[in-house]
Amino acid sequence: MPTESGSCSTARQAKQKRKSHSLSIRRTNSSEQERTGLPRDMLEGQDSKLPSSVRSTLLELFGQIEREFENLYIENLELRREIETLNDRLAAEGQAIDGAELSKGQLKTKASHSTSQLSQKLKTTYKASTSKIVSSFKTTTSRAVCQLVKEYIGHRDGIWDVSVARTQPVVLGTASADHTALLWSIETGRSLAKYTGHVGSVNSIKFHPSEQLALTASGDQTAHVWRYAVQLPTPQPAADTSQLCGEDEVECSDKDEPDADADASSDCPTIRAPLTSLKSHQGVVIAADWLVGGKQAVTASWDRTANLYDVETSELVHSLTGHDQELTHCCTHPTQRLVVTSSRDTTFRLWDFRDPSIHSVNVFQGHTDTVTSAVFTVGDNVVSGSDDRTVKVWDLKNMRSPIATIRTDSAINRINVCVGQKIIALPHDNRQVRLFDMSGVRLARLPRSSRQGHRRMVCGSAWSEDHPVCNLFTCGFDRQAIGWNINIPALLQEK
Repeated sequence: MPTESGSCSTARQAKQKRKSHSLSIRRTNSSEQERTGLPRDMLEGQDSKLPSSVRSTLLELFGQIEREFENLYIENLELRREIETLNDRLAAEGQAIDGAELSKGQLKTKASHSTSQLSQKLKTTYKASTSKIVSSFKTTTSRAVCQLVKEYIGHRDGIWDVSVARTQPVVLGTASADHTALLWSIETGRSLAKYTGHVGSVNSIKFHPSEQLALTASGDQTAHVWRYAVQLPTPQPAADTSQLCGEDEVECSDKDEPDADADASSDCPTIRAPLTSLKSHQGVVIAADWLVGGKQAVTASWDRTANLYDVETSELVHSLTGHDQELTHCCTHPTQRLVVTSSRDTTFRLWDFRDPSIHSVNVFQGHTDTVTSAVFTVGDNVVSGSDDRTVKVWDLKNMRSPIATIRTDSAINRINVCVGQKIIALPHDNRQVRLFDMSGVRLARLPRSSRQGHRRMVCGSAWSEDHPVCNLFTCGFDRQAIGWNINIPALLQEK
């Protein structure tokens, strides 16, 4: 039998000793000399290729780190005791504070405060609590004035734009990144028709002022005019979404977006070809709109131009050049031959076609970032929204400065104005939708929670002032459009 040599026995004992030291990492209450000596013995007992001077420096640094952690630990215990003492003193006066709100310096100062200074803290806390109570009342009031009525779910990708027909039957139209446009029954939420003629993202949709025609702009560098014929279904009572979510609150609150498998558009009629295709752009057509009368249409493109077309012949009438960067939106005046185009060059331009021989152009400069949209209102006003988190109201007779400025906390997408009541709907990147009047006064914020509202960026909005069920529609990248009932008289009364 081979026997174990003395050197092997010694090596085994050293290995066991090092193992026991490596497992013993728990802090002890030994003196500083013992603490610094322990890792030194450990390192000295190990085979190391480091020079002795480097090892000594490392040991000193580890010792300093350990002392710092110990000081922080002791200081933390002292701070906790001070918090408990302060809470006991404040509890006697009817208020306790959270230790997370107090920094180290504040704790030391408050420990020496008198009763009068503690009373001042109570007054400040009371004011903050009162402010929160008032805010909760405002939220409740807004929810009573602005109610979610219907959700329109069927697209398989984000929805860029939403629009309401101006002729009978009144239907809702949505333009989506899934290359389709859908028409919806406002009352029932059912899809009535699907347009599949584009081979790129459908970026906008607008309805003809007097016929059953739709105008869509697409990433395939074209704009299409297509005819639809729909029959509205029989309205059914709206489902109580709060009760549906109440049965399984966890599932509803965790749902990030509508179910992609629930394709409500699979059984509706499909329109596959346009009546007219408008082709002249060399880039994405981001928006399109009908000129007053409906015989001409204007398009805005990423090729930095806007084009005016004759719809019947598909001929290009005018190419509107001047923007320095990609266009983001275009809008036409409801009663005059005026067009406004917005761009990433931080400006928007007013194009006047009222005189056939003179096509004047006015440039509005006032934003510091991309102008995402600019729309006409009643009279001679234009409202512009921007990624610089502001909305500005302009008078066409005075372009030097806006007559009102609205400042928000998030970038603003395609805005829409309720012409009759002069209310601006602001869709935001942060999933919020806010309502303001033309003077810049905030009226309300649409409800948004885990159960209702948009769950991703809100891209666009559209008013339908005379509809009895839904008078505001919003759409977003959560693949759904939402119909809201805004009690406008109550909203204006609160102001």
